[in-house]
Amino acid sequence: MTAELLSSVAGIVLSLAASYLPKFSEWYEALTGVYKRLVMAGLLVVVSLGAVGLSCAGWFDPLVTCDQAGAQQVISAFVAALVANQGTYLLSKG
Repeated sequence: MTAELLSSVAGIVLSLAASYLPKFSEWYEALTGVYKRLVMAGLLVVVSLGAVGLSCAGWFDPLVTCDQAGAQQVISAFVAALVANQGTYLLSKG
């Protein structure tokens, strides 16, 4: 499994949670558009940094390396997660 695929799956799961998970979806729907995007981007940053932290700490097989190439891979994975997240949210709310 690649970091991009894992991040995309996390983006999809967060989007579906924002659409269908009781309490969280109600809270999320009450936000204005700008805050919705900021909350979702912030959650995806946490997921991305969490993957780096767990990988560098040796908790699971390294999805990313703890060097410059790994940082570039995390940025690429973050963008993939954003794309998957927003696409899923638009489809699930349509």
